[in-house]
Amino acid sequence: MNTTLDTTPAGPGLRRAVSGKLLFLFILGDVLGAGIYALVGQLAGEVGGAIWVPLLVALLLALLTAASYAELVTKYPKAGGTAVFAQRAFGKPLVSFLVGFSMLAAGVTSVAGLSLAFSGDYLGALVDLPALPTALVFLTLVALLNARGIKDSLRANVVMTVIEVSGLVLIVVLAAVVLGRGDGEPGRVLEFSSAQSPAAGILAAAVLAFYSFVGFETSANLAEEAVDPSRTYPRALFGGLAVAGVVYVLVGLAVSTAVAPAQIADSDGPLLEVVRVADVGLPGWLYSLVALIAVANGALLTAIMCSRLTYGMATEGLLPPVLARVLPGRRTPWVAIVVTTIVSMALVVSGDLATLAATVVLLLLLVFIATNAAVLVLRRDRVEHRHFRTPAVLPVLGIVSCVGLLTQQEAGVWLRAGILLLVGVVLFALTRRSSRRGAELTRTADPR
Repeated sequence: MNTTLDTTPAGPGLRRAVSGKLLFLFILGDVLGAGIYALVGQLAGEVGGAIWVPLLVALLLALLTAASYAELVTKYPKAGGTAVFAQRAFGKPLVSFLVGFSMLAAGVTSVAGLSLAFSGDYLGALVDLPALPTALVFLTLVALLNARGIKDSLRANVVMTVIEVSGLVLIVVLAAVVLGRGDGEPGRVLEFSSAQSPAAGILAAAVLAFYSFVGFETSANLAEEAVDPSRTYPRALFGGLAVAGVVYVLVGLAVSTAVAPAQIADSDGPLLEVVRVADVGLPGWLYSLVALIAVANGALLTAIMCSRLTYGMATEGLLPPVLARVLPGRRTPWVAIVVTTIVSMALVVSGDLATLAATVVLLLLLVFIATNAAVLVLRRDRVEHRHFRTPAVLPVLGIVSCVGLLTQQEAGVWLRAGILLLVGVVLFALTRRSSRRGAELTRTADPR
């Protein structure tokens, strides 16, 4: 029997307040984040002028795993995302915990990295402030907005998403201006770096480009707050990725047309080079402000994911139950918000942006492998409500693509990720031990 999911909150759970339009903007805003603003130069260094090619490849790879998320989220619409899916699929608490912890570790690491990006060169173009204290204050402000409630957070996301999309569209327009006056070189969009073969360059650049598309997976943790997720989630997910992909490809074409790859390969603000070459009177500080908004938007949306994932894992018994507490009035997971913010602050102190970004990608690839595998395992599980169903070949291809991208990661990144996962194992063991002690005390107090 096909039924529509009840959108009325039960008990102390989360309120279903996220419409399909807000969900679309959440996904679009989370994907169109700091990655494209910072990584275009590195893509040019790997592949040459054909920047758009690895961006297109990364989009196709992301869509494979997105199809698995669409099926699982509409089938099991609960906060907790991949951790919930792994628990249902594999039935192993340790596996479920590590999958969820990998997602959580990637999230808090990403928020930490974005706070460093916010306090870096783009902010330096506007005001001279010490980077570390600024990053910590920034994280505090993000946490406060997160705690106000999902609707307030997503309203802010709407405004910031419009600004960051406008900033990318502006790059395309400026490149057209450069081309129109005869200064651009459109032939560069088909040129590949001579340092390596085109295939090797595309693969290496696709790993970097993939970072620009991650973020869609965070929307799985809003399932419990989405209105009619079986209908709205697939549309928002695929629509958000498609729009982001089109914008990214256009930006790649625009950048390589306007500036030479060597000119931006080592640039920390590659899109500012297009503004400079266009020379239409747009001040660099204004575009830096747009980039800062893009970074702030990505940090806010990822922070929302981290708190909702922590809440979901706590309700599943994978983390201490105190993390599932919500504010009585706003019904936001305040304990989870506080804890994840503190962890992000600690990571800000301990690492640099490049290292944190590489660790995020590796951890998310492990999560994506588990998600694609969970789709195949859970095909035998039937639910009574209507949900999205992906062709079985897509999760298989998703696993293969993630493994391929993992082979491109450096040994040092593997070591860092391994240390984080080891911390997760220790935390899991302590949580289980505490649960057993609680059960023993209960039996002692009530011998019946």
